[in-house]
Amino acid sequence: MRIEQHRYTERFGSARMHDVQKVLELDSGRARVPTAQGNLAVLQIEEDVIKDYEEQMAVVIPTKDEKLKLFEGVISGIPHECLIIVVSNSERKRFDRFRMERDALEQYCRFTQRRALIVHQKDPHLARALESAGYTDILGEDGRILDGKAEGMMVGILLAGVLGKEYVGFIDADNYFPGSVWEYIRCYAAGFSMAESPYAMVRVLWRYKPKMSAHGLYFKKWGRVSQVTNRVMNAVISYKTGFETEIIKTGNAGEHAMSLPLAMLLPYASGFAIEPQELLSIFEGFGGVQPVLDPKAAESGVEIFQIESRNPHLHEEKGEEHLKEMLLAGLGAIYHSQLSEEEVHEMILEELREQGALCGEEEPPRPQTYAPLRTVDLEKFGAALESQMDAYSIVPAK
Repeated sequence: MRIEQHRYTERFGSARMHDVQKVLELDSGRARVPTAQGNLAVLQIEEDVIKDYEEQMAVVIPTKDEKLKLFEGVISGIPHECLIIVVSNSERKRFDRFRMERDALEQYCRFTQRRALIVHQKDPHLARALESAGYTDILGEDGRILDGKAEGMMVGILLAGVLGKEYVGFIDADNYFPGSVWEYIRCYAAGFSMAESPYAMVRVLWRYKPKMSAHGLYFKKWGRVSQVTNRVMNAVISYKTGFETEIIKTGNAGEHAMSLPLAMLLPYASGFAIEPQELLSIFEGFGGVQPVLDPKAAESGVEIFQIESRNPHLHEEKGEEHLKEMLLAGLGAIYHSQLSEEEVHEMILEELREQGALCGEEEPPRPQTYAPLRTVDLEKFGAALESQMDAYSIVPAK
């Protein structure tokens, strides 16, 4: 793969935010003897390097009642070396959609000779394992894990940790193009190969987000929610540093990955607030404004890579209300951050009122926040699950 070198890096405390790097070539050919003159603007990442990082990576797919054909396409796009972890919150009563997902994944693994794991978010064994490991933040009053994408992602991180993976990536289950899934994960591997710190995050910027219009397919550059979240997130940094910036272009990136040390370190927010909150947690914990979240990570620095894909991103359209929910959750996380100045509050309120997500003098709700996962005893969590693994694990055929 060939990718642009990061030409500009902005620093906020010990957080390093690299500007967007574009994928130039998806397949850069076989490894050859290096030429005498290197290209300082372009980085070639050999296939073996990408595969080495994929072998160390778990790819988590949070899903809830998605079309089965979409789900099958997404898992088919995940590189063979990666471990697939599906965290499903799909219906089990009227129609057992979870069983359909498990059957599809089992068949896929049997034919492709690969490893995967699928769990249901509401599985009581999963909740009891968490409780035995000393972590109850994401458990509800019924003793089971709460609904929400964020909570499913957190379960995926813990499973990746139990299974000894060093990196964890996330892929949304509503993607129509398996080829784009494949590229996103290669972007994750490329980002980690460039990282100088063990605390690294890679966020994918879609090249285009196609929409149907009266004139045919229109390749739109920015999603509506992404535009707003990026603008507000940049305003948070700008007012703190005194210098206007546009460095953040992936504020709502569902397709992103983290090194396990960073993933275990960050506080998370519930539901759709999780992706913006990940950035906020880094800025709050390592921006030099508030107490340091972790001295060791602060010394190494936290790196954020933003990589623009070649593939466009076409996903399931879920309507205006879904977009409002996403916007309200993401901007609510920023609004209630201790980093946000009064100017940022006014910007958020104006935007949410204009979009019809807030009325009158209402304020955006504060998302529920969860303690970092480093408080979980992974050994106890894994041991508690071990006796129940046959209920939801997929084992490759021998």
